[in-house]
Amino acid sequence: MRMSAVGRLAAASFALSLLVGAALSRRSGTAASPRSSARPLIGLSLDTLKEERWQRDRDAFQKRADELGVDLLIQAANSDDTRQMQDVQALISRRVGALIIAPHNGAAMARAVSLAHEAGIPVISYDRLITGADEDLYVSFDTVRIGRMQAAALLDALKGRRPMRIVRIQGAKTDNNSFLLKQGQDEVLAPLIADGRVRVLHEDWAEDWKPENAKKIMNAALTEHGHAIDGVLCANDGTAGGAIQALTEEGLAGKVAVVGQDAELVACQRIAAGTQTATIYKPTRLEVDAALDAALKMIRGRPLIALAQTDNGAGRIPSVLRDTIAVTRANLLDTVVKDGYHSYDEVYQGVPAAARPRRP
Repeated sequence: MRMSAVGRLAAASFALSLLVGAALSRRSGTAASPRSSARPLIGLSLDTLKEERWQRDRDAFQKRADELGVDLLIQAANSDDTRQMQDVQALISRRVGALIIAPHNGAAMARAVSLAHEAGIPVISYDRLITGADEDLYVSFDTVRIGRMQAAALLDALKGRRPMRIVRIQGAKTDNNSFLLKQGQDEVLAPLIADGRVRVLHEDWAEDWKPENAKKIMNAALTEHGHAIDGVLCANDGTAGGAIQALTEEGLAGKVAVVGQDAELVACQRIAAGTQTATIYKPTRLEVDAALDAALKMIRGRPLIALAQTDNGAGRIPSVLRDTIAVTRANLLDTVVKDGYHSYDEVYQGVPAAARPRRP
């Protein structure tokens, strides 16, 4: 029987299955929670729940916590640094055994790591790196690789054109992931830009990852260059949505290649309909499972394994980096649908029945 995409990634990642426990306890001065002999309590501080991607993470965390017999306290900061710091302080006051933080601003949350460590609580930086701090573990997808995959997907869609005239819409400058994505994209694009095969017509950063800010960037590019644009490389599916809205208003949706990442449902629907070219599928379960399993082992003082390290400006943080899959119209069925990440009916609901692929 063929393995699903998640199954293949889980098998490939098995060797990474976590080392850091006792070593991290000594590193941060943490000790087991008073609750460690009872039902463990873990705090989860999320930047936002405004996007589908983060709602999916929250639900996956709760499901996995229930499976593990863990009590989970979840806070969401609505993309507000002050509120997220208050959320962390509230979780510390509840004497959680471990703290998982997906920061809005990686630099601002360095203080949160210090406060948690002062209270003897280990900290896992989730999906987005906390910079300038000594968090105990970083669990994410390989964001630089995602950037490379995005650039490769766009180039593949534009092959044969010379030069390839593109617009780049980066993520929020407050999020270290934005810079990692750009790094990966640059690794692929730089030699092609240097020899003239790719021309970057316009580039800007979308504040807070907001689609409306991405739309403004795309509108500015269209105002300056008209319809002489071949592709748009977007930091995520939300910003891709903003770009596609601007393209739609110009009658260009489906004529200009657009690449995002996150495999949000609306992005997969756009891929099925032909207005978005590609996204990067990040199986949420792999990332969530790694973070919660690590937090539980930290609470119980068990060793972990993290074979990667990530430089966060203050040191090299032990890291568990999961893998990802590029998704286009050609493999929608074999990835997000086959894995049950989105259903067939959801993905193809806007596509006429006669134009849909055969249901698996």
